[in-house]
Amino acid sequence: MDNSVHAAFASALEWWEAMGVETPPVSTAKPKVRTAKAKAPQSTVTRTQSAQAKPPSTSDKERMATAKKLASAAKDLSALKSAMGSFDAGTLSDNASQCVFSRGNPQARLMIIGEAPGRDEDIAGEPFTGRTGKFLDRMLAAIGLTDKDFYITNIVNWHPPGGRKPTDDEIDMCRPFLMKHIELAAPDVILIAGGVSLGAMTDLNGIMKNRGTWQTLDVNGRDIPAIPMYHPAFLLRRPELKKEAWRDLLSLHERHAQTD
Repeated sequence: MDNSVHAAFASALEWWEAMGVETPPVSTAKPKVRTAKAKAPQSTVTRTQSAQAKPPSTSDKERMATAKKLASAAKDLSALKSAMGSFDAGTLSDNASQCVFSRGNPQARLMIIGEAPGRDEDIAGEPFTGRTGKFLDRMLAAIGLTDKDFYITNIVNWHPPGGRKPTDDEIDMCRPFLMKHIELAAPDVILIAGGVSLGAMTDLNGIMKNRGTWQTLDVNGRDIPAIPMYHPAFLLRRPELKKEAWRDLLSLHERHAQTD
């Protein structure tokens, strides 16, 4: 191992320890150097459809229509949570323990949107719990944010069977709930955590080339600045990317401070 790689690895371990995360044995890996072209802010919340995606079945279409109706009728977060708790999400709700709605302060100016609940979240009924959640909390604490300063949800609110990624149809089915959730919470800034969330909320694909690039989400006619960042679970597997994550956190901190 040459000196530069050794220094990078040592720096990563130091950051983990500073964030309070145990450092299991890991092998080093050189981060790929990517040159990202500047992208214009996205004016709408769209997602690139896969060319081979299958059209939704009749039952899926019915669920999407029901989700839109329920979301539209919700006048506050309590009503939205109740509607989602009784919603038939098909395979998702059939295999999950419960609907995982949110965690944190709904009046916070920062909203964090992850991908889907994991096993720990399915049990606890809150997003970003367990090791990944504690790591996220420590990351945010590093820029001076406590659990009173952020509000967390996911693009999909049921734990997918086997912990797999949510399908395009499942994301589309949950989209009305997500958009209503953002509308009712009315955050000033959004943190998009992970590549699945990035693809669901914008027309961008690839978290490694798009992280740190501010986007603009149009939510019911209101523009909200949003920054994509690596998912905390991904960072736990790839600690050598901590420098990029830290730059994104500093950018988030600066934008968040501007909304005071």
